Amino acid sequence: MKKTLSRWLQDIWYKDPFIGVWLSPFSFFFIDFVKFRKFLYRIGVFKKHRLPVPVIIVGNITVGGTGKTPLLVWLAERLKAEGYKPGIISRGYGGNTNVWPQRVDANSTAEQVGDEAVLIARQTACPMAVGPLRVDAAQLLLGQTDCNVILSDDGLQHYALERDIEIAVVDGERRFGNSYCLPAGPLREPIERLKSVDFIVVNGDTYEDGELSMQISGNVAVNLVTRQEKPLQDFSGTHCHALAGIGNPERFFKLLEANGVVCETHSFPDHHPFQADDISFPAKAAKPPSLQETASPVLMTEKDAVKCLAFASIQHWYVPVKAIPEAGFSEQLLNLLSEKIRR
Repeated sequence: MKKTLSRWLQDIWYKDPFIGVWLSPFSFFFIDFVKFRKFLYRIGVFKKHRLPVPVIIVGNITVGGTGKTPLLVWLAERLKAEGYKPGIISRGYGGNTNVWPQRVDANSTAEQVGDEAVLIARQTACPMAVGPLRVDAAQLLLGQTDCNVILSDDGLQHYALERDIEIAVVDGERRFGNSYCLPAGPLREPIERLKSVDFIVVNGDTYEDGELSMQISGNVAVNLVTRQEKPLQDFSGTHCHALAGIGNPERFFKLLEANGVVCETHSFPDHHPFQADDISFPAKAAKPPSLQETASPVLMTEKDAVKCLAFASIQHWYVPVKAIPEAGFSEQLLNLLSEKIRR
């Protein structure tokens, strides 16, 4: 049911030009709610919290994935290279625990803290905490570690946490869909929100002045069982399956195609709780009938692999990716961070 609803909404937001128009009156109510909520923060009815260290938000204004997680991982590594000690906070979407906030490390499970949190912790080795209240997650890190800058995965709309730098990540292919706010469109806030952020990073090609581009690179596959690595091009000409439970599965499938790998594709909703049946595909009968082909390779994103390790088999592979921002972004960001610290 969730899979069907997700696809229906995606079609309305990014493909169907008519249904979104009929739903647009509901967007006005949503926009009023967003504005009223921000007003309550501005006049002090809802409290904002200022941390003793700089806070950098990496988020988006649309529902679904835009590529912010690879950018956050890149940013954490860049800050460490400059001598900073970043700590990372996140919502922990999909996590199921009775105690928040929660510390996250390489041994945490997606069931406890969410798939993206586990992925980030494993890739960055930075102190990390998750929880619905990001202020509490940040204070947990500040109390238990020596981090001197906080990176927030998502949270552009989490106004309880004061921020020093805002980075909005935009999907360069889908942009803002029909440009309506929820539920008629994919926007969490009106497009005008981007005028107040410090950086707009486009995952793909840029279209507007002031935007910075970022490319997502990935050309190897890693076996979930053996940890063997091999070039994606080695799968070219091989019958295989590709699955993705991310915000924009087509981006992953296009990445495979760019490496010469054409697969049977299987899309799932973002943060889908994978089960063994979701990643198992029967081998096709070979000729002569007495022989059977071995199971075809199954390629998936690294975020999905986090949830599939327990029941993966030898034919399952994940494709790690990394963000490559355009030249100049790093210097601009570090200069702005230095200015914020001096203040």
